[in-house]
Amino acid sequence: MTTSAPPGRTGARWAALPGFLLAVAVAAGLGGWAAGSAPETYRELELPGFAPPSWLFGPVWTVLYVAIAVAAWLVWRRDGWTRSLTLWVVQLVLNAAWTPLFFGLGLIGWALVDIVVLLVAVAVTTALFRRTSTAAALLLVPYLAWVGFATLLNAAIWQLN
Repeated sequence: MTTSAPPGRTGARWAALPGFLLAVAVAAGLGGWAAGSAPETYRELELPGFAPPSWLFGPVWTVLYVAIAVAAWLVWRRDGWTRSLTLWVVQLVLNAAWTPLFFGLGLIGWALVDIVVLLVAVAVTTALFRRTSTAAALLLVPYLAWVGFATLLNAAIWQLN
C-alpha cells in the first residue's frame, strides 16, 4: 500500500485493493494461527444462552474482513493515506490480538479489555470514514455491530468462567 495520494488512473487505484485485502488477511491469519484449537476451546467453555455455534464465526468473519478491506481502500482511493487509515491499522492490530489472547493464552479478561478498546476504535474509524466516504462507513457498520455483540459475549463468558 502506498502512503501517498492515490494516482489518478483507475487501473492503478484498483491495483491497491489487493494490498488492503492482504493486510486484513494477515491480521486474520495471525489470529487463526495463534489459536488453532479455538473451536474445541469454545465448546469447552461455559457459554451464555445467546452464544452462537462455533461454525458461524468463520463465515461471518470472512464477510466482515472483506468489507473492512474494501472500506479502507475506498477511503485511500479518495484521500490517500490519512489519520483515519492509521486508526484503521490500529483497530486491525487490536482485532488480530483478540484471538490469541482469548483462545491462545486463555486470558479472557485481557481479551475483554482488548475488545472494548477495539469496539471504540471501530466506532471512531467508522465515524472518520464517514467524512470521506459514506459507502466506506456503511461497510464498517456490520463489523461494528458484530464487535459490539462479541464484546457482550466475551463479557458473559468471562463472568461464567
